[in-house]
Amino acid sequence: MTAAVFFGCTCIAFGPALALYVFTIASDPLRIIFLIAGAFFWLVSLLLSSLIWFVAVTLSSTKDESVQKGLLIFGVLCSVLIQEVFRFAYYRLLKKANKGLMTISQEETSPISIRQLAYVSGLGFGIMSGVFSLVNILSDSLGPGIVGIHGDPPQFFLASAFMTLVMVLLHVFWGVVFFDACETKNWWALIVVVVSHLLVSGLTFLNPYYKASLAASYVIMLFMGTWAFFTAGGSCRNLKRCLLCRDKDFLLSNQRAR
Repeated sequence: MTAAVFFGCTCIAFGPALALYVFTIASDPLRIIFLIAGAFFWLVSLLLSSLIWFVAVTLSSTKDESVQKGLLIFGVLCSVLIQEVFRFAYYRLLKKANKGLMTISQEETSPISIRQLAYVSGLGFGIMSGVFSLVNILSDSLGPGIVGIHGDPPQFFLASAFMTLVMVLLHVFWGVVFFDACETKNWWALIVVVVSHLLVSGLTFLNPYYKASLAASYVIMLFMGTWAFFTAGGSCRNLKRCLLCRDKDFLLSNQRAR
């Protein structure tokens, strides 16, 4: 049973991300490099957030429950803001890298567009975020012990997997919207990305009321996914052609650089 939970939750959380990687990134070395770089930037943001959290906990040095909860909220707030700052820093770095690629490229356009960079970097952020969110939980799922034996919610592992899936996909959508907002200087879109990130992270405080937190998170994911789809140049006509298998271009494989 523990092995089934482990592999089931792993497939739920990382199955879509693995499919996106295999079909849209694995065949292009340049995209793989930018994916790894995006994951590294997320790791650096996590390191900085951890340092701030460690200092805050050390200075508080109290076991008061209200203070600990306040520190937890503070930690989540700082972590989200730092992640978005590093997303912007990565955008600036990619802009400079893209100019360098254009100078050495034999074609008039860059070998990879900003929209593709946004998607790839967002997936890098999402995969690394999901790994660090779920790896310890997956380790515990192998046993020994049974979740819920002492009255705790038995859906803990399943809910954690679905929440990780939401965060992985949301990072992809946030990346697309964020980069486009930086390109067009659409500052209110940047604010929406940051606020929605804070909101989804804050919804985890509703747990163990998993139905409420997951339902709200998936609504936000659908909203951001629709926004990212049209931001990336999608349309209802393209979606229909894709679903009916009438479009020979597969996702990003033949997209021209902008």
